[in-house]
Amino acid sequence: MTSAAPEKIRCDACPVMCYIAPGQTGACDRYANDSGRIVRTDPLVMLSQALASGTPVIPFAGAGWDGALTPADTTVTAIGAGTTYPDFKPAPFIIASRPEGADMVTVVTEAIFSYCGVKVKIDTDRFLGPEGATVRAGGEPVGHVTTAEYGSQMLSLGGVHHLTGGSKPEGRLTCSTLLALCNREAVELTIDGGSTLIVQAGRAPIVDGKPEHRMRVGCGSATIGMFAAQWQGLVDEVVVVDDHITGVVSEHQAGKVIGWPPTGIRIKGHRSTPGRYFRVSDPGLGWGGTRLTDPLEILGPWEAKKGARPGLSLLMVSTTGEDWGFYILDDSLTPQPTPLPEALRASVDLIAENCEPSLCTVLFMGGAGGSLRAGVTRNPVRLTRSVQTGETVLTSGGAECYIWPGGGITFMVDVTRLPPGAFGYVPTPALVAPLEFTLPRDAYLALGGHAGAIRDLPDILRKGGEYPTAARIRPRGEA
Repeated sequence: MTSAAPEKIRCDACPVMCYIAPGQTGACDRYANDSGRIVRTDPLVMLSQALASGTPVIPFAGAGWDGALTPADTTVTAIGAGTTYPDFKPAPFIIASRPEGADMVTVVTEAIFSYCGVKVKIDTDRFLGPEGATVRAGGEPVGHVTTAEYGSQMLSLGGVHHLTGGSKPEGRLTCSTLLALCNREAVELTIDGGSTLIVQAGRAPIVDGKPEHRMRVGCGSATIGMFAAQWQGLVDEVVVVDDHITGVVSEHQAGKVIGWPPTGIRIKGHRSTPGRYFRVSDPGLGWGGTRLTDPLEILGPWEAKKGARPGLSLLMVSTTGEDWGFYILDDSLTPQPTPLPEALRASVDLIAENCEPSLCTVLFMGGAGGSLRAGVTRNPVRLTRSVQTGETVLTSGGAECYIWPGGGITFMVDVTRLPPGAFGYVPTPALVAPLEFTLPRDAYLALGGHAGAIRDLPDILRKGGEYPTAARIRPRGEA
């Protein structure tokens, strides 16, 4: 006689609605069947101002609480809290508190985001790829190169069209790429017509196998403005090579103000205002984000009538100080390489010293204007308006968010400000991110909030939530 197979139970925490066998997890690995009940596999994260060190896992959800924390010590984040899906029910935890005597409510929920992506800032002058070029992970399109910013290249990855609008492999790779980046893991990306990158939040980028170390001190013109006075009297001419704006000290306004004499130099490029040149080279992996390995390529014939003479000295340097060359004009007014004088070495080192370390920054961006709001209030549009006016403070895993103006609740958060492992996924595909809404209790009730679901922290510590879980305390601000 054969025994019956263990009964699977259905998880309703996301649209996939997995049937989970005893002792197994669902497709997202976030929920499991524990002896016939659905439990949350990750602990609920609480941030403590008082805790100095350590991150103990403490029994929770009906097993008794011995953490010895008080409501004043502790902020409950949405990490590990569970979701509101299918969204008509109240959020997993709606917590009353009285910080400094103020009667407040914090609503915490793990939000499922089909409408989400990341903005990646890569501190480098190197050419990564044409603006608008497709960015790929595992061969699948996951985003594009967007407009470069000061000393940094920018990528826009994810979004609903990549998550749900393409092929299944595209959606799967997009989701896994976003999840890895948000959880501060390294990801390899390739750019059509450009470079192969390894990107990781808070770490230096690796471009075509070469780690980057510095972002530029400024464009070539800005570098002239910062250091012209320190070069005066040590060298006759300085050219700061830059893909965007190459600077020439003798022509630049900074040089004019301090009385720098003309040198008869000629630059191949598009002259902008005096001493500032655009498009001296195509972008690339060379000097100052150009393709140049020999900076003399951007020089035209020197003009004796405008100050060129044999023996004139020339310093050419990149915007990071990583590349430099010193030259003396010979009798034919041709620059000849010459060892760098020690008096100038300090100025080159000063450029390098003033460069910031090259890092990758990952900002998670999501639209929280959908049905998850019903877990906060019965009248969702009131929550949107409350967030937009600043009455309701939105945080993600305890981290401050930037709220975009305009319709909906569109926010960005720096993933390095959240505890590790704060993001999850569901195979719809979509990302799961923690959200906390904090506002005065009276305002919450006026929004149509779920008054009957409000609980204080001691009650939550004793009884847990809808899905049993453990709890973990982290020091506030711990990386």
